[in-house]
Amino acid sequence: MTDTNPNAIRKIVIIGGGSAGWISAAMLSHYFQDGSCEIELVESEEIGTVGVGESTIPPFLQLINSLGIDEREFIQATQASFKLAIRFENWRKKDEVYYHPFGKIGGPIGANEFYHCWLRAKANGHPSSLIDFAPAGVMADQWKFMLPSQAQGTPAASASYAVHIDAHLIAKYLRNFAETRGVKRIEGMVNDVVTRADGGIEKVILRDGREVAGEMFVDCSGFRSILNGKTLGTEFLDWSDVLLCDRAVATQTININPPHPYTLAAAQDFGWRWRIPLQHRAGNGYVFCSKYCSDDEAVATLLSQVEGEVLREPWVLGFKSGMRKQLWNKNCIAVGLAGGFIEPLESTALHLIYRGMDFLLRFFPDKSFDPALAAEYNRRMAMDYEEIRDFIVLHYRTSERDDTPFWRAYREVELPQSLKERIELFRAHGVLRDGVDDMFRAPSWQSVMEGMGIRPKRYQQLVDRVPYSVIEEIMDKAGPMMKSFVDRLPSHDEFLKTHCPAPVPETVSRPAAKA
Repeated sequence: MTDTNPNAIRKIVIIGGGSAGWISAAMLSHYFQDGSCEIELVESEEIGTVGVGESTIPPFLQLINSLGIDEREFIQATQASFKLAIRFENWRKKDEVYYHPFGKIGGPIGANEFYHCWLRAKANGHPSSLIDFAPAGVMADQWKFMLPSQAQGTPAASASYAVHIDAHLIAKYLRNFAETRGVKRIEGMVNDVVTRADGGIEKVILRDGREVAGEMFVDCSGFRSILNGKTLGTEFLDWSDVLLCDRAVATQTININPPHPYTLAAAQDFGWRWRIPLQHRAGNGYVFCSKYCSDDEAVATLLSQVEGEVLREPWVLGFKSGMRKQLWNKNCIAVGLAGGFIEPLESTALHLIYRGMDFLLRFFPDKSFDPALAAEYNRRMAMDYEEIRDFIVLHYRTSERDDTPFWRAYREVELPQSLKERIELFRAHGVLRDGVDDMFRAPSWQSVMEGMGIRPKRYQQLVDRVPYSVIEEIMDKAGPMMKSFVDRLPSHDEFLKTHCPAPVPETVSRPAAKA
């Protein structure tokens, strides 16, 4: 049904392509399938994209499903592999490993949360680990995979999963999706911005003199933040006092081993290293603090640890952690890097793009751009950014490492008040303050807290109403049962080759050796 409201927005202009631009275009074009709103996207091939955000979290697949995209087709088109968890190495101490698994951990015992029953078991000396009861974690550790939807009635049914994808291929895929649904792409470089009398954006002027006017503007111009930052002057909230890393070096390598179903995040002397395996290659990077490590040192460190032949010369990018105070300012909404950046330790970059557009569609305005809608949008998005900030700081600030100036500096970082209160409540009672729109649910916080050595001093008092023999029997049986089940599953690599194999890309193909 076409909207007949004379005050309805009829034209949206997206500035910038890449993942942010084309995810935005795909979501808007899907929403306005009736053609009631014209959507144009301005981008220039002269401007490269960051293109390192290849790891996602489970809600990202909600986007794919909401657009009606076939998941198998999408996985093949983006060279994707599956992701069940993040594997953290050397964070609490050197040579220690823990997982942040996706999905549930255990199941309630009576009316009691599993985690608190497990805490009681640990207080009684039970040898189990929390990860033993997380199907996604056990599968990830054994490099196994099964779709939860195909595992109903089994321990794997409560797992969740995400994907590792090629950032450039997702932009290409969603560009085709959006253009098929009427989005008009304009090749051009923004040279100037014209504002309205009320300070909002009226139009952009391209370098060749063409003008592109609109009623709503979505700023996906990356770190440059052409509209929200430069034109509207929206304040940037700098979080570099609690997030010390400010640079990253990245490269790509050929897979010499089957892809593992987790993202690797390995702590280094001056930051951390990622490895994100696709079906035929891997994305690799080192996020570091320039105060303690030079670009050349970072490149050398990364190249000394990657597996397989390097496909692309390492490239370095700088960043500042933080966010714009108003992602929605007047008639402009900043999405992706134009609105803020937090290092990708918990793989949240693409999700924040989806989240930003999802909230925009929930609070979609008319031409009046009611400030109340913008205020609520900004409040919700600030909560997301701040929660991610706190979750990332948790990994660093609770580390026991003091072997380099970088790690010693983190021990002096003052915790954000919100994180301080969360840790104190959790340490005392094992209680987490869950909100309706929280990005990370209790199992995520519990996994990372446990991995970083933060275990509550006491479990929930009502757990004592359950005979300990009942809890002990469940703990004794559930862990081995989970492992036995996972042992019988196909490997992640086997699952990919059977259900959704992607063709070997030209960049990875090598000519056959001569006889």
